[in-house]
Amino acid sequence: MDPVRTSAQRARNASYGLSSVDLETRNKALLRIAEALKASTGEIVEANRRDLEAAKTAEISPVMVKRLRYDEEKIEESVRSIRSLAEQEDVVGKLLSRTELDDGLVLDKVSVPIGVIGVVFESRPDALVQISCLCLRSGNAVLLKGGIEAKGTNEVLARIIVEAAESVDERFRDAVQLLSTREQFQELLRHDDLIDLIIPRGSNELVRSIKASTRIPVLGHAAGICHTYVDKAADLDMAVRLCYDAKVQYPAVCNAMETLLVHRDVARDFLPMMAQRYQEAGVRLKGDEEVRTIISAEPATEDDWSTEYGDLVLSIRTVGSVDEAIDHINRYSSHHTDAIVTADEGTARRFLDLVDSSSTMWNASTRFSDGYRYGLGAEVGISTNKTHARGPVGLEGLVIYKYVLSGNGHIVSDYSGQNARRFTHRRLA
Repeated sequence: MDPVRTSAQRARNASYGLSSVDLETRNKALLRIAEALKASTGEIVEANRRDLEAAKTAEISPVMVKRLRYDEEKIEESVRSIRSLAEQEDVVGKLLSRTELDDGLVLDKVSVPIGVIGVVFESRPDALVQISCLCLRSGNAVLLKGGIEAKGTNEVLARIIVEAAESVDERFRDAVQLLSTREQFQELLRHDDLIDLIIPRGSNELVRSIKASTRIPVLGHAAGICHTYVDKAADLDMAVRLCYDAKVQYPAVCNAMETLLVHRDVARDFLPMMAQRYQEAGVRLKGDEEVRTIISAEPATEDDWSTEYGDLVLSIRTVGSVDEAIDHINRYSSHHTDAIVTADEGTARRFLDLVDSSSTMWNASTRFSDGYRYGLGAEVGISTNKTHARGPVGLEGLVIYKYVLSGNGHIVSDYSGQNARRFTHRRLA
């Protein structure tokens, strides 16, 4: 048997035991992992320093290098996230509904772990920590493949997580496994009999490639083309703060704003204020013809409206109404996160209802679209799918359900024929 299939089989076997691990034990494992990460900060930072040094000589974009950095501050952020995750409500074994089919015949719908999850991610070592802990907390086994640029950091993190979890309970053995090469992950995609879900975190090219390469369900987003629309009824000082945060606070992530839409009634007042703030931050601006009569900007092309920059670059367009903004977003958006700034509640409600994205926001930065900020503890990724899970995918997105029927010698034959028993179908919970 090839090593990848062996790893997948071990993960499948581990997943059966994980479903019986009680909440107290799962939380104990998470807190042990948090303690181990904190205690191993020096070793992690040193491994990350070596990865960063190697990245300088490789053809890696500045955006990827920024995502690669995993320093003391980010480790502390991971520790806080893990501890927050341990405080979340249990999503496993939850009674979702109970129906009496007949006297003594009761059907329960109960939440259960998905099983075995394969995850591929680029550059960000913190993703390994988030995903591993989310899977352990939700009773799933996980096979992870990180980018080659973070190989040393990922190996140290995986070892720390595995040792900490196994020290709590041996049922966590094989629950978290790290794959070494891209070829191994490609091989994993063939084993649809052992892997239940694939979650890619990376470029749109990566996501599209994986979706075309496997029969395993894929959960993720192919791009993060996020918009903010500044309405004619916006508080312009608020709009400046929100639009600055959405673009500048961390431009390399998928929930950063890539296109700014401005109602032309306020464009001449708003754009000079906004352009000055962006200029101070080094943001490169691209604009339509009308925008370029108001501020200095490069010409925006048709391709810019559908481009995820992941950097300090922003395209700007003027619109004549909220409906024009909605039409633009629904045409060019990746259905990730889109926001409106307005004091008009009716306009806001129209935008929130009609924009077809996994998160829509009113008077808030798109950067809030995040599992930790949403109170999910953390996230395995953000999904723009319309099946199973959508938006930031935390614990609830990592469980499915099964039906459990309890009877007392009931047989189907009794419910057919001339003197058949009748179902009651009475909802109990």
